[in-house]
Formats: sequence, C-alpha cells, structure tokens
Amino acid sequence: MKLKYSLFSRRKFLNALFGGGILAFLSSFLYPLVRFLFPPAQEPDKVILEYAHYKDMNPYTSRMFAWGSKPGILVKKGNRYQAFIAVCTHLDCTVTFLPEKRKFYCACHEGWYDENGVNIAGPPPSPLKKLIVQMEGENIIIRNS
Repeated sequence: MKLKYSLFSRRKFLNALFGGGILAFLSSFLYPLVRFLFPPAQEPDKVILEYAHYKDMNPYTSRMFAWGSKPGILVKKGNRYQAFIAVCTHLDCTVTFLPEKRKFYCACHEGWYDENGVNIAGPPPSPLKKLIVQMEGENIIIRNS
C-alpha cells in the first residue's frame, strides 16, 4: 500500500516554480516601463491652505500639508509662517520639526537642520527646499521658489 503525502506532484511543483520565476523576470521589465509611461505626480506651482486651520498655531510649532506627492511642513515663527518641503536631502525621508529645539530632524540617519532649513549635522548634503508663503485674504498661498 502506497501513501501519497503531497498535494502536488513533483512535476506540478517544478512547473509552478518555473512559471513564478518567469513571471518575476517579466515583471522586473514591466515595472520600469509602466513608471516611465505613467510618471508620479509633479510638484505643484502653488498650494492654497485655509488660514482658519492654521491661525491658532502657537509660535514655533508646525503642521504638515500635501505638496504634490511629497509632504510639506508649515512652521509658525512669531507672527509669520515659513514653509519647506519636508523631505530630507539625504535619502528622501520625512523630516519633523522639534519645537523645543527649534530644529528639523530626520530620523533615518540622524540628520539635523536649523529652523531656517539649513543642514547643520548628519549626512544631509544640502538645505531643505524652502517655499514662498503669502497671505491672501482667508488663504495661505504657498508657492514654489
């Protein structure tokens, strides 16, 4: 009496393994092609934020906003606002603003930027990209510099 212990025969297993390898090989060519034909969203020229959502911010605090496909960060300094693209210039990690230190911090590789976005420690090679902030009526207009 012969017992069958496997759900698949050896031939079915090898065919599935071979087919999976071919599928992985083909997808490694198709993925870059699809990314080329359908590129990710570009940076916008401007973003309009409602002032009502940001007017109650305390000095030296921050709030994130969407800047196209990247995060932006709005920092209140006294009575004025500054905006930056909140992406580290080292490896595109998201930076955070630490109000108690008045500095931006990238946790990926311990990169530091001062309150004006200038790189001061760690591996970041250049400053954060600064954006232009203007108040127009009941809106905050953030433009690309």
